[in-house]
Amino acid sequence: MRVLFFIQGLTVAASRYRVLQYLPLLKQAGIDVDVVEFPKGIAGWARCLGLVRQTDLVFVQRKRPPLLIIMLLKGMGKKIVYDFDDAIMFKNSLSSHPYSLRRKLSFRRMLRFADLVIAGNEFLRSEAMKYSRNIHVLPTPIDIERYSPKSYGPRDTIHIGWIGDHGSIHYMESYKEVWEELGRRFKNVSLAIICDVFIETQDIPLVRRVWSSEKEVEYLQDLDIGVMPLFDDLWSQGKCGFKIIQYMGVGLPVVCTPVGINRDAVEPGTNGFWAETMSEWVEKLTVLTENAALREKMGRAGRERMLERYTVQACAPLMIEWLKGVGKRDGGYGKSSPS
Repeated sequence: MRVLFFIQGLTVAASRYRVLQYLPLLKQAGIDVDVVEFPKGIAGWARCLGLVRQTDLVFVQRKRPPLLIIMLLKGMGKKIVYDFDDAIMFKNSLSSHPYSLRRKLSFRRMLRFADLVIAGNEFLRSEAMKYSRNIHVLPTPIDIERYSPKSYGPRDTIHIGWIGDHGSIHYMESYKEVWEELGRRFKNVSLAIICDVFIETQDIPLVRRVWSSEKEVEYLQDLDIGVMPLFDDLWSQGKCGFKIIQYMGVGLPVVCTPVGINRDAVEPGTNGFWAETMSEWVEKLTVLTENAALREKMGRAGRERMLERYTVQACAPLMIEWLKGVGKRDGGYGKSSPS
């Protein structure tokens, strides 16, 4: 069996964690793979036809091909698997209103032609159920051989940290009053941002960590508390909580906005806290800043939670089963019962 993966990009987090880290495990299971970055234009797709002819399954990650290409793939008898981990049927949190007819129609078209749909969380699954029935939920996992727990012990400075990209830095900007209030309360607290862009702060020292795949785990291990602020909107409901999974992977306690999958990943009082208002954010971060033993206890609990639910080693057998299953199925895409 051969699968051709069309991905967003080799350095894009969703591609690395939802496709590329699975490849060695797929190969061990007897699945041959080819990986191509998403083509640009019809000419780009035309150059991929040789690979398409040789494959059994076409796995499309997040983006949607033009209708002409989808029809061509189906005309060639190829099964299509579609994977997505964002609320791509809506506009993002920076938009004044979330609804987009263009996005909705593009999403609907993709799902109606897909033989298998893999969604990153239950909210995304519920949106996909409007247009398809063969849908599975698969979180964005991490590799436990790569994410080892941090070292706990006395520290001169407590690092409250966030990891992300330029597309979500606005969440950190919107919660700036929280970070600066913590800086005014505690002279031994800093804000660490692991990203390709940064915010500006006045009352709290800012540690700038330029993200790289080689250094991200090391940077995470240097944190003491992980944060994931969000807005309560449709776009945020589609977030798959990957920051939280990364924090738990290295043994960090987490403070997050209780939106979407965040409510499942973080159990208040066990591996972190929920915070809805600015005052709650300050309160919960204050509790963790003042209590090193609690940080360690919650961090270890988060690590155990991650090991139970969010590892590529646990998710790979599901991915393999689904891919092999749709590869064997004859005809009738999008018709089987939901998982």
